[in-house]
Amino acid sequence: MKSLFLKEINAFFGSLLGYLVLALFLVAIGLIVWVFPETSVLDYGFADLEPLFTYTPYVFTFLVPALSMRAIAEERKSGTWELLRTSPLSLIQIILAKYLALLCLVLVAVLPTLLYLYSIVQLGDPVGNIDQAGFFGSWIGLIMIGAVFSAVGLFASSLTSQQVVAFVLGVFLCFVLYFGFSAVAEMQLGTFSFWVEEMSLSYHYMSLSRGVVNSGDMFFMLGMIWLFLGGSVMILRNK
Repeated sequence: MKSLFLKEINAFFGSLLGYLVLALFLVAIGLIVWVFPETSVLDYGFADLEPLFTYTPYVFTFLVPALSMRAIAEERKSGTWELLRTSPLSLIQIILAKYLALLCLVLVAVLPTLLYLYSIVQLGDPVGNIDQAGFFGSWIGLIMIGAVFSAVGLFASSLTSQQVVAFVLGVFLCFVLYFGFSAVAEMQLGTFSFWVEEMSLSYHYMSLSRGVVNSGDMFFMLGMIWLFLGGSVMILRNK
C-alpha cells in the first residue's frame, strides 16, 4: 500500500502537469486575495482572509477533479488496472492508497496559504489583531472540503476509463454537493429547505468557519468521504 501511495505521488510530481496545476491554483488564489479589486484584502479594510475561504472552494471544484481524474481512469485505459488487481493489495487498499495520495496533494496545495496568515497578522492594527479561531476553523474546513472532493473525484474516475469524462463528472458532482443543495434550499420549500440545506457541504463549511469545530460537521464530511470511497469500491468490484 505504501509503494502504491508513493507511486501516485511520484507520478504527479514526475510530470510538468503536476507542478503546473499547483502553480495555477496558488496564482489564482493569490490574485483573488491580494490583487482583484473586489476581493483584495488590501482594499477590504479589515485584517481578514474571508476572500481566501470564500473563493477557494470554487477553485477546488475544478482543481481536485483535475488531480483525481487520472487516478483510476488512466489505469483502466492503459491496461495497468488488471495488473494492479493481481497484486497482493486488496481493492479497498488500492482505493485507500490512491485516496491518501490525492489528499496529500490537496494538503500540499493548501499549506502555502498559511503564509497569508503571517501577512494578515502583520497588517493588523495593532499587529496580531486577527480572529485566529475563525482562521483555523475555516482552514480545517477547507481541508475537509478538499478531502470530500478527493473522494468524489476518485468515485468519478472509477465510473469511466476516459479522463475527460471523469473530470466533467467530478466537477458536476462537486458543484452539486457544494452549491446545488444550497440553491435548492433557497427556494423556500418550508421545513424541507432546512433538511436540504443540511445536505450541503457549504452549510457545514460555513459552520466551521465561525471558529467552532463541531463534531456534527466533521462527522457529516467524514460520512461523505466514506460514502464515495465505498461507492468506488462497489463499482470497481462489480466491473
